[in-house]
Amino acid sequence: MKARPKGQTLAPAAELQSFIGRLGPKDQKLFRSVRTAIRRWFPSANELAYDYKTSIVIAYSPTNRGIDGIVSIAARPDGVRLYFAHGPELSDPKRLLLGSAKQTRYISVDTVRRLARPDVKALLAAAVEQASVPLPSKGKGRLLIRGSAAKRKTRGAT
Repeated sequence: MKARPKGQTLAPAAELQSFIGRLGPKDQKLFRSVRTAIRRWFPSANELAYDYKTSIVIAYSPTNRGIDGIVSIAARPDGVRLYFAHGPELSDPKRLLLGSAKQTRYISVDTVRRLARPDVKALLAAAVEQASVPLPSKGKGRLLIRGSAAKRKTRGAT
């Protein structure tokens, strides 16, 4: 890949595509299809993209702050996951939610069809209801790059 001139940054969509491009072909396809499906659920939410050393995360938030996020998708070495920000508070009669963090729970997503299951749709609907900040009723959210490994590397360089 060609190096960018110092100070020049990519447009958010191009930067996100560069993050996703680091994944293997199968994971790229799954991550993109999950992103498309979640975008349909949350059209007015902002997509806050983070590039971590071992994962790529997109949080869906009614604001520009990740802390207000409702759900997130993450591509990690062990697969793609859908995180629910208020997971411990969600009703989960089918016991789909995994994890033991104080604020989040997740489901593993091995195929985008999993998101179409009624029990997962119920979790998504409940997540919207539990959100600390409501989603805008209309409008289209923006893609915002919130963390980039490349930016972190150059920040500390002298």
